[in-house]
Amino acid sequence: MSVEQVRPSTGTPVVTTLAAAATYYSIAPGVSLNVRSGPGTGYPVVRTLPEGARVAIHCQTPGTRVTGPYGTTTIWDNIASGQYISDAYVNTGSDGYIRPRCS
Repeated sequence: MSVEQVRPSTGTPVVTTLAAAATYYSIAPGVSLNVRSGPGTGYPVVRTLPEGARVAIHCQTPGTRVTGPYGTTTIWDNIASGQYISDAYVNTGSDGYIRPRCS
C-alpha cells in the first residue's frame, strides 16, 4: 500500500510506502510467542511467532495480566487483525502504551 502526496512547491506527486514508515519491535530473545485472537490468555492461539521475530504494533489494549521478560503488564499489542501478543514479551522500551488504544 502506498500514499501519494503532492509537493506544494512543484505539484509533483511523491509516493511513499506506509510499510516503510512502520516501526518494528523485537520479541524477547529465545522466545517463541503465542499469538492470540484477543487480548488475553483465555483467547485461542491463532499462530506462533518464531524466535527472533519482529512485529509492528498497530494499537494496544488492556487485557489479562502477564509476566514476561520485560515485566508484568496488562497491555496487549495488536499486530494484525484479530492477532494479539502480550507486551511483556515485546521490547518496546516502555512500560506504558506506545501506540493508540485499539477501538
